[in-house]
Amino acid sequence: MQQLAEKSSAPGVDFLPLNGTDYMEFYVGNARQAAYYYRSAFGMKLVAYAGPETGHRERASYVLQQNKIRFVLTTPLQPGDAVSQHIQRHGDGVRDIALWVDDAESAYRETTARGAKGIRQPEVLRDEHGETRISAIAAYGDTIHSFVERRNYRGVFLPGYVTVNSPDVVARPVGLKHIDHMVGNVGWGEMNRWVEFYQNVMGFRLYQHFDDKDISTEYSALMSKVMADGNDRVKFPINEPAAGRKKSQIEEYLEFYNGPGVQHIAMATDDIVDTVSKLRNQGVEFLRVPGTYYQDLEKRVGKIDEPVENLERLGILVDRDDEGYMLQIFTRPVEDRPTLFYEVIQRKGSRSFGKGNFKALFEAIEREQALRGNL
Repeated sequence: MQQLAEKSSAPGVDFLPLNGTDYMEFYVGNARQAAYYYRSAFGMKLVAYAGPETGHRERASYVLQQNKIRFVLTTPLQPGDAVSQHIQRHGDGVRDIALWVDDAESAYRETTARGAKGIRQPEVLRDEHGETRISAIAAYGDTIHSFVERRNYRGVFLPGYVTVNSPDVVARPVGLKHIDHMVGNVGWGEMNRWVEFYQNVMGFRLYQHFDDKDISTEYSALMSKVMADGNDRVKFPINEPAAGRKKSQIEEYLEFYNGPGVQHIAMATDDIVDTVSKLRNQGVEFLRVPGTYYQDLEKRVGKIDEPVENLERLGILVDRDDEGYMLQIFTRPVEDRPTLFYEVIQRKGSRSFGKGNFKALFEAIEREQALRGNL
């Protein structure tokens, strides 16, 4: 059943203090074209670039930003390297959930001492704008966490990247503010293993828990535990499949991604009606729930500020907990493989994740699965 944890008041030392999400790096087959999609559809601005022109002979990377959200799209320039192999196995997907820290060396030392697999030992990168320190550890599947220390750096992104100064005539911002949470899918029986990883290796705590009674439909089910860092700036829900009559969305993801990985990224806004209206106008496709969802909506969730007819027109969902309410909507997968998708969320006090919307949302996902022949 659902549980919402209280923030611990017990004294203790946070051995991995996090300032937030620094960036998310995607490995993609064609970064130039993917960057155009995120600029034109999601309104993200191209701010930096690295590639052959900047001395990077094997890869090209485009840095996109909107407020505190920063995506890095990286593509290989030669066959057979690690980026190429990642794309061949998974398709386009998230490789790196990078975390902003004050001390990248300490973050690496503390996590590897607790059992993390080191991917990148602490390294200093320098250019005319100063220096950064970066290290990295392995997470679920082929996903990694980089630790980025940038207190002595004044450049646009990282050393090795050049600023893109020309006006971005493609990007039309939509009001996305920051990353609210990032959801990972893992295999059968693997959820608790990764919950323990985030607890023991990274010092996170269990923030919320949903079981298959909370997240189920007539055909499928899943279980989820939400992990949060010490100051609640970073939240990682971890999903695993649960037994059902047919194939769940988690099983479909694992099949097409060929293993565990990032399922969706939730991005926060202060005005979801305006943001979703702009996203729709710019070509972003969202899941839809039946119109019956909006019948007696305010009787179910209480008084809300937004006109229900606007929410119904756009397909926005509403849920309430003891601290307030939240509004959310989910895109269709943004890859040809039914893997990565996005959530747009606006919180008005609520700290939860939309338990009251699970059934309607997952039935909408199952309708998409059925169209793909994967239910």
